[in-house]
Amino acid sequence: MTKLKLAIKAGHRQGRFALLRIPALVGLFVTASISGLWAQTADPCQKLATLTLPDTSITQAAPVEAGAFPAPAGGEQAGAAREAYKKLPAFCRVAATVRPTSDSEIKMEVWLPISGWNGKLQVVGNGGWSGSISYPAMARALAAGYATASTNTGHDGGRASFVPGHPEKFVDFAWRAVHLTTVQSKAVVKSYYGNPAHYSYWNGCSTGGRQGLKEAQRFPDDFDGLIVGDPVNNWVHQKAADVAMYQLTHVKPESFIPLSKYPMIHKAVMDQCDAMDGVVDGVLENPRLCHWEPASIQCKGEDGPNCLTAPQVTALTKLYAPTRIPKTGEIIFPGMERGTELAMGVLIGNEPHLTATDLFTYVVFNDPNWDQMTFNLDTDVALADKIDAVVSVSATNPDLGPLFEHNGKVILYHGFSDQMVMPGNSIDYYNSVVEKLGGLSKTTNAIRLFMVPGMGHCAGGEGPNQFDMVTALDQWVEKGKAPERIVASRITDGKVTRTRPLCVYPQVAKYKGSGSTDDEANFVCRAQ
Repeated sequence: MTKLKLAIKAGHRQGRFALLRIPALVGLFVTASISGLWAQTADPCQKLATLTLPDTSITQAAPVEAGAFPAPAGGEQAGAAREAYKKLPAFCRVAATVRPTSDSEIKMEVWLPISGWNGKLQVVGNGGWSGSISYPAMARALAAGYATASTNTGHDGGRASFVPGHPEKFVDFAWRAVHLTTVQSKAVVKSYYGNPAHYSYWNGCSTGGRQGLKEAQRFPDDFDGLIVGDPVNNWVHQKAADVAMYQLTHVKPESFIPLSKYPMIHKAVMDQCDAMDGVVDGVLENPRLCHWEPASIQCKGEDGPNCLTAPQVTALTKLYAPTRIPKTGEIIFPGMERGTELAMGVLIGNEPHLTATDLFTYVVFNDPNWDQMTFNLDTDVALADKIDAVVSVSATNPDLGPLFEHNGKVILYHGFSDQMVMPGNSIDYYNSVVEKLGGLSKTTNAIRLFMVPGMGHCAGGEGPNQFDMVTALDQWVEKGKAPERIVASRITDGKVTRTRPLCVYPQVAKYKGSGSTDDEANFVCRAQ
């Protein structure tokens, strides 16, 4: 009888405590057996914990059961997003930290469907100054069958206070974190499934739109297609314009427009311009055709709730106009569009918009007590431009040729009632791409712009504001079917109350003349 069998037999005779005296051979045997069993049965998700990636440490690799994602508390993660997490399928959750420099700490996550993967990767963007993983956007991508990834862009928290003393973290925020997250997430996908993603897509709005354009311009091979919404790509100038708008309505007490007056102003705009597109529906199909002037509601006598004082008229007129450098007259950013009045208070209300002022507070002047009322368009924009030239946050390069050379596609969209990033910014950028690359015939099969009438910044507003750009991009990249019109819906109390087509710019939706004006089937896309 072998020594192992004798030891086990003795253990049975002498009781369970005798097992403690089994020779070391038993321990070796058991350890070897367990190790072999683990190699055969270990969860492929947990195996990712040992994955080696450049400058990267995997901090978590564990399966998450269906509906069991532990949602972070507060902010965007609450409410409807929390309910969406409960409907998620089972997935492999991988968290990692990327450190390309000694001052970098880029957190990222990759979610991998355990079953039903569609073979594609969708990396999602951030908002504002970033500072958190975009879990709600990841959840939407995962629910649609995508492997998905997101990053906090190298810092925690939604303010720019991380910038002073940390130039490398600023570069991480500007472009490096998104690029490295994309590269590492592709490696994670390949390791988990045994094959790389067939297609890789970007999906982001606001800061996410800027991030997408930066990827398209700087790393054209990272993605096969990109969805770019309401992009803050003209980064310095947009924030400078926001600060200037706040300043001009607060420089004197009499210039301030109380929030209570904006519904009255909006009604005056709609009374004059709503019918211009052939349908009276509370939405301007193309606000740029509306030339309503604030002077039309100037008070005849004393100030009142249904009129504007002369200083208020002057201020509002300037809000609709482009922001210019006073000394040179150079336009640095488009003005607000008519029809955005109900949301104007976001930028010019009682408090300054910190996402804009943070650029000058922490980046340009590094002074937490900086006063936005001291902002100087003539000098301060130039200072910010010099910093941007080094760090490269803005994404205004119109040369998307390298992306288009490998058949990459871009769907660009913008809410025509965006009160934070003026809609004209996307029109200007789109036109610059068309001009740079030789005209519409050279670009129409690679980039298309869809303006969204009545939609605010990435969402909200009075118009239909729910649409599926992801399927449109899928069809374009994978089947060569370019999007001609995309249906947008307005949902009230959980029910679709109106649908409209979004048309390829510069076309607009025109009513055919019969049928419900709440049904997109009764509209055709055509030139103005």
